[in-house]
Amino acid sequence: MPLDLAPRLSDPDALFAALVAAHEGLVPSASRRLDAKLVLLLANHIGDTGVVLDALRVAQETGEPADEPTDEPAEEPA
Repeated sequence: MPLDLAPRLSDPDALFAALVAAHEGLVPSASRRLDAKLVLLLANHIGDTGVVLDALRVAQETGEPADEPTDEPAEEPA
């Protein structure tokens, strides 16, 4: 099954708002754990490693270069 990039969500703005809300109040490390858990759950649901790797490549191509500063605050010490 090839990676489908066609828009398929009925309400992408509501989904984005829910994703943002899920991160509210989390320290950066907890936010990254939430993202990782969500990615792994969705990857398992997709069930096709090739499709997930294709999605990873597309996401990497559209990400910020590593040398650019971000608006994310520094991680708090444990």
